[in-house]
Amino acid sequence: MAGHSKWANIQHRKGRQDEKRGAAFSKIAKEITVAAKMSGGDPAFNPRLRVAIDKGKAVNMPKDKIDTAIKKGTGELEGVDYIEVRYEGYGIGGAAVMVDCLTDNKTRTVAEVRHAFNKYGGNMGTDGCVAFQFKHCGQMLFAPGTDEGKLMDAAIEAGAEDVVTNDDGSIEVLTAPGDYLTVKEALEAAGFTAEFGQVTMKAENETELSGEDGVRMQKLLDVLESLDDVQEVYTSVVIAE
Repeated sequence: MAGHSKWANIQHRKGRQDEKRGAAFSKIAKEITVAAKMSGGDPAFNPRLRVAIDKGKAVNMPKDKIDTAIKKGTGELEGVDYIEVRYEGYGIGGAAVMVDCLTDNKTRTVAEVRHAFNKYGGNMGTDGCVAFQFKHCGQMLFAPGTDEGKLMDAAIEAGAEDVVTNDDGSIEVLTAPGDYLTVKEALEAAGFTAEFGQVTMKAENETELSGEDGVRMQKLLDVLESLDDVQEVYTSVVIAE
């Protein structure tokens, strides 16, 4: 069984992301551009692009912004050349943190990420120092009260890898990264809509923080997520309510 406050943590995180919708548009546009550049502008043949477009639609990103981002990736429109970089480090109490970035200036980005770690009680590590603690997968979270048996049957039928019931009653469905959207769409067709879903780096083991440590850790995560070049922040921490 996983952490008892998983649901509250996801809700908090989602709320923070919704508040920063303008920033979310520019970050999703970057992801769409990079995905289109790597594997072409047709989402039917580009799973990463499909996931990025799905993410844009989830925050009501206008279609013209999505189309522009695709065209920048395919070269139909002039765009910035982004580099993908990942930084790893430790938060409060040695908790694992991974920071995925898209940047046109690695020198600027590494300085900003290091500054955030140092200022808010963490420290930046070396490549590979925490990556082994995470699994690349698709993750969907369903609200407490969802029919566990029916969801499990539908998820397995759709090709999910695992179904986990958390202590707080929420249910997680895990998939291979490339199967995420297929499983999500199959579950929606069966009447199950996830409250939250993404292709993510999921911590194999969770670290629970509470009180002052929890507040400090949340501040570090918020500051990292607010950096323009940062796309995603992954952590092993679950913050107790």
